[in-house]
Amino acid sequence: MQRDNRTWVSEFILMGLSSDRQTQAALFVLFGATYLLTLLGNGLILLLIGLDTRLHLPMYFFLCHLSIVDICCTSSGVPQMLVHFLLEKKTISLARCGTQHFFSLALSGTEFLLLAAMAYDRYVAVCDPLRYTSVMSPRLCVALAAVSWLVGLANSAVQTAITMRLPTCGHNVLNHVACETLALVRLACVDITLNQMVIVASSVVVLLVPCCLVLLSYTHIVAAILRIRSTQGRRKAFGTCASHLTVVSMSYGMALFTHIQPRTTDSAEQDKVVVVFYAVVTPMLNPLIYSLRNKDVKAALSRVLMRTSELKH
Repeated sequence: MQRDNRTWVSEFILMGLSSDRQTQAALFVLFGATYLLTLLGNGLILLLIGLDTRLHLPMYFFLCHLSIVDICCTSSGVPQMLVHFLLEKKTISLARCGTQHFFSLALSGTEFLLLAAMAYDRYVAVCDPLRYTSVMSPRLCVALAAVSWLVGLANSAVQTAITMRLPTCGHNVLNHVACETLALVRLACVDITLNQMVIVASSVVVLLVPCCLVLLSYTHIVAAILRIRSTQGRRKAFGTCASHLTVVSMSYGMALFTHIQPRTTDSAEQDKVVVVFYAVVTPMLNPLIYSLRNKDVKAALSRVLMRTSELKH
């Protein structure tokens, strides 16, 4: 009887961003500060929307979900990165690796779908403003958010199940900062055709389809804005979409660039950049974009600060 040489490891060693101790110390400070800003910024967005009834609108309902995704997404990877910056040997158990992989993938997929739902919300607001309240009903908003979460979780569950079952024949060194799909698949010592098919299908469901819906929504939005005769009217209409369009450009732009790029010897380094961008940079920038470029959020912040100062006096 032929012996099965396939083996599964109990832990992985992450190579991280750098092996230089000084660089790791600098990254620890930078990522730590960024993580705190992410928690504070997204927490402030949630607080403002919860306290100010004027923000109890569909767009801010989705923004709440986006902030929750950002907090969870950055918390699923950054704390581990910070710990590893201080350690000589950067290990992660198989169970923790699978858990991190699941939540990271689920949250990124959910974010792409939420951005598509927000694009539809902006489409209705600009192209059919008189029916906005009736079309974007609380039931529809909850349904769109629920579908985003469920599809993101289901997609991640399937990918995690078939990725974490791959034997690595004893190889356990991941050239990455986290347990990411492509890094894990590269270690496999068996046929990965099924995994590649699932990755492509997943990219279509949580990236390509939402991206096409966003493009379709903004095609109609731009056409509607161009039909507005007054310059002030055009600026006001575009202003309602500016924050969302900026976030969409960052998120989808980086993801599409990654998928379009050919697989080369530098692919592993590119994957690291993408993961750091999604886990560290984007969650910090999103609340800044929605607060600095959104008059309603800035007005709500002023009202909350005013009420706070009045209570003190």
